[in-house]
Amino acid sequence: MELKDWLNSINVNKQNLIEGDKSIIKDYPPYIVNKCLSAHYDAILFANEMNISHYLDKDLQYHFYLHGLRKRKRYSPWLKKSKIEYIDYVKTYYGFSNEKAVEALKILNKEQLNFIKNTFEIGGKHDKSNN
Repeated sequence: MELKDWLNSINVNKQNLIEGDKSIIKDYPPYIVNKCLSAHYDAILFANEMNISHYLDKDLQYHFYLHGLRKRKRYSPWLKKSKIEYIDYVKTYYGFSNEKAVEALKILNKEQLNFIKNTFEIGGKHDKSNN
Protein backbone atom coordinates (compact mmCIF):
# COMPACT_ATOMS: atom_id res chain seq x y z
CA MET A 1 0.00 0.00 0.00
CA GLU A 2 1.42 3.39 -0.98
CA LEU A 3 1.24 6.72 0.84
CA LYS A 4 -1.14 8.15 -1.76
CA ASP A 5 -3.59 5.30 -1.08
CA TRP A 6 -3.66 6.11 2.64
CA LEU A 7 -4.03 9.86 2.02
CA ASN A 8 -6.76 9.36 -0.60
CA SER A 9 -8.61 7.10 1.81
CA ILE A 10 -8.43 9.70 4.59
CA ASN A 11 -9.05 12.79 2.48
CA VAL A 12 -10.94 12.01 -0.70
CA ASN A 13 -12.92 8.78 -0.86
CA LYS A 14 -13.29 7.90 2.87
CA GLN A 15 -13.02 4.16 2.18
CA ASN A 16 -11.68 2.10 5.07
CA LEU A 17 -8.63 0.30 3.63
CA ILE A 18 -8.20 -2.08 6.57
CA GLU A 19 -11.82 -3.20 6.78
CA GLY A 20 -11.27 -6.47 4.90
CA ASP A 21 -7.64 -7.20 5.72
CA LYS A 22 -6.25 -6.11 9.09
CA SER A 23 -2.67 -7.03 8.09
CA ILE A 24 -2.52 -4.03 5.73
CA ILE A 25 -2.20 -1.66 8.70
CA LYS A 26 1.48 -2.62 9.10
CA ASP A 27 2.17 -0.50 5.97
CA TYR A 28 0.53 2.61 7.44
CA PRO A 29 3.18 5.38 7.92
CA PRO A 30 1.85 7.53 10.81
CA TYR A 31 4.72 10.04 10.86
CA ILE A 32 4.49 10.80 7.14
CA VAL A 33 0.68 11.03 7.20
CA ASN A 34 0.90 13.45 10.15
CA LYS A 35 3.46 15.52 8.28
CA CYS A 36 1.30 15.64 5.13
CA LEU A 37 -1.86 16.60 6.97
CA SER A 38 -0.18 19.19 9.20
CA ALA A 39 0.27 21.43 6.15
CA HIS A 40 -3.48 22.13 6.00
CA TYR A 41 -5.27 24.57 8.26
CA ASP A 42 -8.29 22.32 8.75
CA ALA A 43 -6.20 19.26 9.65
CA ILE A 44 -3.36 20.73 11.70
CA LEU A 45 -5.10 20.22 15.05
CA PHE A 46 -5.77 16.59 14.14
CA ALA A 47 -2.10 16.11 13.24
CA ASN A 48 -1.08 17.74 16.50
CA GLU A 49 -3.29 15.33 18.46
CA MET A 50 -1.70 12.39 16.68
CA ASN A 51 1.77 13.77 17.40
CA ILE A 52 0.85 14.01 21.08
CA SER A 53 -0.67 10.51 21.01
CA HIS A 54 2.08 8.90 18.89
CA TYR A 55 2.03 5.80 21.09
CA LEU A 56 -1.43 4.76 19.84
CA ASP A 57 -1.70 1.78 17.54
CA LYS A 58 -1.56 2.49 13.82
CA ASP A 59 -5.13 1.40 13.25
CA LEU A 60 -6.39 3.84 15.91
CA GLN A 61 -4.45 6.69 14.34
CA TYR A 62 -5.77 5.81 10.90
CA HIS A 63 -9.38 5.62 12.12
CA PHE A 64 -8.98 8.95 13.94
CA TYR A 65 -8.16 10.66 10.65
CA LEU A 66 -10.59 8.61 8.56
CA HIS A 67 -13.61 9.45 10.71
CA GLY A 68 -12.48 12.79 12.14
CA LEU A 69 -11.52 14.77 9.05
CA ARG A 70 -14.06 16.01 6.57
CA LYS A 71 -13.89 14.80 3.00
CA ARG A 72 -11.72 17.26 1.09
CA LYS A 73 -8.88 17.25 -1.42
CA ARG A 74 -5.69 18.08 0.44
CA TYR A 75 -2.43 18.15 -1.47
CA SER A 76 0.81 19.61 -0.19
CA PRO A 77 3.90 20.03 -2.35
CA TRP A 78 7.18 18.45 -1.28
CA LEU A 79 10.50 20.21 -1.67
CA LYS A 80 12.50 18.91 -4.60
CA LYS A 81 15.79 17.19 -3.84
CA SER A 82 17.77 19.81 -5.78
CA LYS A 83 16.43 22.57 -3.55
CA ILE A 84 17.23 20.66 -0.36
CA GLU A 85 20.88 20.63 -1.46
CA TYR A 86 20.91 24.42 -1.11
CA ILE A 87 19.43 24.52 2.38
CA ASP A 88 22.78 24.79 4.19
CA TYR A 89 23.86 27.65 1.93
CA VAL A 90 20.61 29.55 2.54
CA LYS A 91 20.82 28.95 6.29
CA THR A 92 24.37 30.28 6.44
CA TYR A 93 23.88 33.16 3.98
CA TYR A 94 20.78 34.58 5.72
CA GLY A 95 21.35 33.18 9.22
CA PHE A 96 18.04 31.30 9.02
CA SER A 97 16.78 28.31 10.97
CA ASN A 98 15.76 25.13 9.11
CA GLU A 99 12.13 26.21 8.97
CA LYS A 100 12.90 29.67 7.61
CA ALA A 101 15.39 28.25 5.11
CA VAL A 102 12.74 25.84 3.79
CA GLU A 103 10.33 28.76 3.34
CA ALA A 104 13.05 30.78 1.59
CA LEU A 105 13.76 27.88 -0.78
CA LYS A 106 10.15 28.04 -1.94
CA ILE A 107 10.57 31.59 -3.24
CA LEU A 108 14.21 31.69 -4.41
CA ASN A 109 14.85 30.82 -8.04
CA LYS A 110 17.72 28.72 -9.42
CA GLU A 111 19.79 31.80 -10.36
CA GLN A 112 19.52 33.24 -6.85
CA LEU A 113 20.40 29.88 -5.29
CA ASN A 114 23.49 29.55 -7.50
CA PHE A 115 24.57 33.07 -6.54
CA ILE A 116 24.27 32.21 -2.83
CA LYS A 117 26.18 28.96 -3.38
CA ASN A 118 28.95 30.73 -5.31
CA THR A 119 29.54 33.23 -2.49
CA PHE A 120 30.78 30.34 -0.35
CA GLU A 121 33.16 28.85 -2.92
CA ILE A 122 36.76 29.60 -2.07
CA GLY A 123 39.76 29.29 -4.32
CA GLY A 124 40.60 29.93 -7.91
CA LYS A 125 41.06 28.14 -11.16
CA HIS A 126 44.22 26.16 -11.75
CA ASP A 127 45.76 26.71 -15.16
CA LYS A 128 47.53 23.50 -16.24
CA SER A 129 49.40 25.25 -19.08
CA ASN A 130 51.60 27.18 -16.59
CA ASN A 131 53.06 24.04 -14.93
